[in-house]
Amino acid sequence: MGLLHDDGPGKGAEGLDRGLLHDKVVLVNGGSQGVGAAVARAAVREGAVVAVTGRRPEPGEALVAELAAAGGTARYVRADLADAGQARAAVAAAVGAYGRIDCLVNSAGLTSRGTLLDTTPELFDQHIAVNLKGPFFAMQAAVADMLGRGAPGTIVNIITSSAHGGQPFLAPYVAAKAGLAGLTRNAAHAHRWDRIRINGLNIGWTATEGEDATQRAFHGAGDDWREQAAARLPMGRLGRPDEIADFVVFLLSDRSGVVTGSVIDWDQNVLGALD
Repeated sequence: MGLLHDDGPGKGAEGLDRGLLHDKVVLVNGGSQGVGAAVARAAVREGAVVAVTGRRPEPGEALVAELAAAGGTARYVRADLADAGQARAAVAAAVGAYGRIDCLVNSAGLTSRGTLLDTTPELFDQHIAVNLKGPFFAMQAAVADMLGRGAPGTIVNIITSSAHGGQPFLAPYVAAKAGLAGLTRNAAHAHRWDRIRINGLNIGWTATEGEDATQRAFHGAGDDWREQAAARLPMGRLGRPDEIADFVVFLLSDRSGVVTGSVIDWDQNVLGALD
């Protein structure tokens, strides 16, 4: 497939407007549901070809079928990002399918609960593996492809506003995600002269399938938990995956300019402010 032509910013050969990610190859890790799936939909809408990873084939293949039915080009790669080899292999699969990788989104995340006192070494290792090690080695492989071609690229890491401290029951999650925030800045600095831009998004409370499962499993939430949560939030609702996805696409695209090394707070609570 012809992915390597360029007719100028935002214009096709006939001068028509085109999407923010026209002709880009985008890999979305953890892309089969939730925020990752929303990013995949937004990327395809903006002209990208997409590969999505996930552990379970059913939602991944369903998403790919949905995107294909809408006229997009996408493929599912089964991968457990807790395994560094599979994280690297997912990048290799995208490169093998499309010839290169232009953009990487690390959206896979583990949110199981644990405090400082009750977190086991096994739970801690799971959080580090999914929330930090997987993104690290996916970034390693993606940046290696970009450097090998002498081409620019963009990476967005989905982090969390809890990386600033978080609730007591999120101790291993916060430890891993705070590490990802630091890695985002470190890698962005290391590769700024390679024109590889790396940014992160500290997202707040978001209405996803995974959050629904977490609320029910760990907090005994009922069917009305979203309504109860909304009543306690300034904007009267949780964040939506499609809103986050639009922001991620902007950061992946040339429209975000020279920005790199930024970890942006995407939340309705003003962090650091007190009543």
